[in-house]
Amino acid sequence: MRFLFLFLTTSALALPPDHAKRMERGLKLFDSEVAAILKQNCLKCHGGEKVKSDFDMATREDLLRGGSHGSVVVPFEAKSSLLVSLINHAKEPNMPDSSPKLPEAVISKIAAWIDDGAPYSAPLIAGKKPKKDSGVVTDEDRQWWAFQPLKKVQAKSIDELLLKNAKGMTFAPAAEKEVLVRRLHLDLTGLPPDLSEPTDLSVLTDRLLESPRYGERWARHWLDVARFAESTGFEQDYDRPFAFHYRDFVIKALNSDMPYDQFVRWQLAGDEYEPQNPLALAATGFLGAGVFPSQITANEVESSRYDAMDDMLGTTASGMLGLTLSCARCHDHKFDPLPTRDYYAMLSTFTTTTRMNVDVFPDGKVTSAVTTMNAKKNTPAFQGATRMMICAEGYDPIVMHTQGGPFFDKTHVLKRGNPLMKDGEATQGFLQVLSKPGDTKRWQWQPPAGAKSTGKRRSLSNWITDVDGGAGALLARVIVNRLWQHHFGIGLVPTPNDFGKTGTPCTQPELLDWLAAKLIENGWKLKPMHKLILSSRVWQQSSARDAKKEAADPANGLFMRFVPYRLEGEAIRDSMLAVSGVLDPTMHGPGTRDENSKRRSIYFNIKRSQLIGSMVAFDQPEPLVSQGARPTTTVAPQALILMNSPQARHWAEGLAKRVSSAGDAAKQIAMTYRLCFHRDPKPAELATGLDFLKSGASLADYCQVVMSLNEFVYVN
Repeated sequence: MRFLFLFLTTSALALPPDHAKRMERGLKLFDSEVAAILKQNCLKCHGGEKVKSDFDMATREDLLRGGSHGSVVVPFEAKSSLLVSLINHAKEPNMPDSSPKLPEAVISKIAAWIDDGAPYSAPLIAGKKPKKDSGVVTDEDRQWWAFQPLKKVQAKSIDELLLKNAKGMTFAPAAEKEVLVRRLHLDLTGLPPDLSEPTDLSVLTDRLLESPRYGERWARHWLDVARFAESTGFEQDYDRPFAFHYRDFVIKALNSDMPYDQFVRWQLAGDEYEPQNPLALAATGFLGAGVFPSQITANEVESSRYDAMDDMLGTTASGMLGLTLSCARCHDHKFDPLPTRDYYAMLSTFTTTTRMNVDVFPDGKVTSAVTTMNAKKNTPAFQGATRMMICAEGYDPIVMHTQGGPFFDKTHVLKRGNPLMKDGEATQGFLQVLSKPGDTKRWQWQPPAGAKSTGKRRSLSNWITDVDGGAGALLARVIVNRLWQHHFGIGLVPTPNDFGKTGTPCTQPELLDWLAAKLIENGWKLKPMHKLILSSRVWQQSSARDAKKEAADPANGLFMRFVPYRLEGEAIRDSMLAVSGVLDPTMHGPGTRDENSKRRSIYFNIKRSQLIGSMVAFDQPEPLVSQGARPTTTVAPQALILMNSPQARHWAEGLAKRVSSAGDAAKQIAMTYRLCFHRDPKPAELATGLDFLKSGASLADYCQVVMSLNEFVYVN
């Protein structure tokens, strides 16, 4: 049995004809001398007290697996084995690293043992078992809830599922109609309601979902996930003047209720689906929205290219699948079943994907930048062209550097993520943990003859949206969790970019799967999902506090109360513009960095080195990596902006002008409250306002105070 075991552990290798005889001889050498040599000189650092360079030799399986430098021992081939070179001090690091070179006689024994198959009769540490090969994903790995198929949950409503797990608790009382109307407006449009609104919440919900303001509001949430900015980052931080087309794509897609699976497909491979559709091309700006150094040396070319591809892959994984896949760039993921081999198989999707500018003409025809540059500049077609930055393959690619082309022809598996340590070419594949075992060709798309692209990104999009055999179930879970997050201030999974073991577990897994299934049943349409959530009793409950509930559920993971949350900086600014009557509703097109602009904040130009100060003060994140959730801080600069900035003062004056025609001071105060809070002032609030105005303060002073109150910047 011992000999059979040794044969099986070597069966994947090319065995010499006399391997059986040599293995038997190697076993005798191991038992008589080599085991003692390895224990005395090697085991302390490689399987005993520590495991340096991820190389463990306590068992034969671990020995053959190698470490961070790749394969260390090639059975039956001592000359090809890195271990022999290291102990001969022919390669660094010299081994043993803290002792003189081993005697030649000892080295010869080790080499002879390797030539005889490097067999073990027993582990070097009694009872030691080989460590699990983290490069192989097992059915046990797939048991993690996020990797499971969607469970079939029998329920009629969101409320039914929440009450089922509520431990006998009930929802808080329903919120007042005025509160719900304001909450609905801020949720769906990021703007306060008008003075008169439909009394039927269902009618109002439909109207707001059809408003162009909906797309502007929810696009801002996705742009955080997409780490969208309009400059390259790093020291030079050059502008990307046509990047705004991607922002406009997101707004248009959401307003038209583009199915989410199509939304994902286009962002990964819009040019491979509809190469003549400007909107599909603009969608690929998702891949190119990350940072990239614009001035690099010849020695940095290859590493920068791998960084760029990692940015594309890492954002795709965290933004769409809630996975921290970039952790597997240098080693198998320490917590989730995401092997390095899977990482590079996925990374090779983007081998020839580059950022580029293309021109779109009024008739929708797309042409390469080179063709355009050679065209006559005074032709009407050229004058009417719009240029957009996209990520694609096969057009006039931008040149990343002066030392060569914009990409390399191959993607290699890199040991420890080091481009100088290549370990073979990577070919496209997908995550084992989210794929049914078998042939992955079911997702592969072959472009037609003469196509300019490889089809790899479209293949990726096929896998990522496949509910039955690919990643589609997790894709659906992640997006419905984001919808819940922005309606309640926190997701069912509180770490929206991490559904793995280092994230916070889902508080309501049945509800999450039920919502994901509903999304798919509705053709991946997001607007019906919004309405489903907004019509629920849980969303319409008040924020009334209950000491017993808070003691039993401090984090409100059961959602038995609506917890108020602060608006993000863009919605605060937009609300101030709206109530002051100066909001410019112009949509789309190039943005601006002028804080005096009256357009919505989503149209600020996002330059990474010059972010808008007022937005940063209210926790707008740096767009360097995908941001699943913004922090909410309370710091002095926020109050100072509302109290002292010229913009806040200008908007206060606009609000004062708007309410000045209401009549006497009491009516002006009442109108201010209705515009800002969608309610009438309480008697005490009215009295305080009248006293404030009688003290000599101006109406603009009063309006500025009201817009600085917590109630104005919070969703109640």
